[in-house]
Amino acid sequence: MPFDLRTQAARDIQERARPSVAAWLFTLCFMLLVMVSLGGATRLTGSGLSIMEWDPIMGALPPWTETEWNRLFALYQQIPQYKLVHDGFGLDGFKQIFWLEWMHRFWGRMMGLVLAGPLLWFGLRRALPGWLIRRMALLLVLGGAQGGVGWFMVASGFEADSTAVSPYRLVLHLTLALSLYAALFWTAMTVWRDGARKPFFVPPMLRMASLLLTVLVSLTIVAGGFVAGLKAGLTYNTFPLMDGHLVPEGWAMLTPWWKNLFENIPAVQFDHRALATLSAATGLLVVFYGQLTGPNTAVRTALGLVGGAVVLQYLLGVATLLYVVPVSLGTLHQAGAVLLLTAAVALRHVLRR
Repeated sequence: MPFDLRTQAARDIQERARPSVAAWLFTLCFMLLVMVSLGGATRLTGSGLSIMEWDPIMGALPPWTETEWNRLFALYQQIPQYKLVHDGFGLDGFKQIFWLEWMHRFWGRMMGLVLAGPLLWFGLRRALPGWLIRRMALLLVLGGAQGGVGWFMVASGFEADSTAVSPYRLVLHLTLALSLYAALFWTAMTVWRDGARKPFFVPPMLRMASLLLTVLVSLTIVAGGFVAGLKAGLTYNTFPLMDGHLVPEGWAMLTPWWKNLFENIPAVQFDHRALATLSAATGLLVVFYGQLTGPNTAVRTALGLVGGAVVLQYLLGVATLLYVVPVSLGTLHQAGAVLLLTAAVALRHVLRR
């Protein structure tokens, strides 16, 4: 989509503002990457259920008094996670998990301000074209809705005999976050590159292969969400076989069959492994073919980023599995998924017609 308006004066204003607008959008992308990583850390540490209230306004303020700390701790003591997992860990232990979840929510609020404030500023200065104003306003609304989806996810962990959130709601929350990220990164790339973009020929096979890679990476991340939601990474901690089998026993033990894709631990982990391996192989083939046929430096650079991200993410996944999902590796693996998605989207952008 072109980055212009009808009048020459407006085009001049927008052209001068282009570097600042692009920097703003890439800053938002970085903040969203941190947000997703914080979400992974809260899940791995069991911190996500520590705040029992959803208060979009006053919730931005942390507890300042011992009375408020005790009130929040008393609320947490009422849910099954405390009774079944953290019984007796005291107020100090509660504070440790509380601060991580509070930071996750606070970071989301800061993202809203970083999006809304410059959007208003650039808009008043007529530095943004109409399409970008509409898109960023939509992303702002969807970002606010993501907060509601997050609470919808957290609330599932308050149910009787539950010590974690619903895997389905977790995947919904993750999928929306990464969809927002992909849309935001694509927009940032458009603002940054389109001013100097020149037509060039791209082999149709390369464009199709890059689309396939993006789809496979997205499906792998969704499958990884179900692995996280079911804590499936805590079992079958061998590679490449699963307890001596390529396909684990019990892969199809649930009926109807489709439940195995989402609720059966052996099947969920195997599917994630298979998709990850297929994504890695596709990514390396795309890089090899693209380096032979890549039409310019931008494409070859994007291919190099894809290759590096594929190798790094695959190694992180194997290490996370073999070491039984430590918090550090698990968080890095989730961040690596976003970086791989970033590289795939960047390649799609530089290859677009």
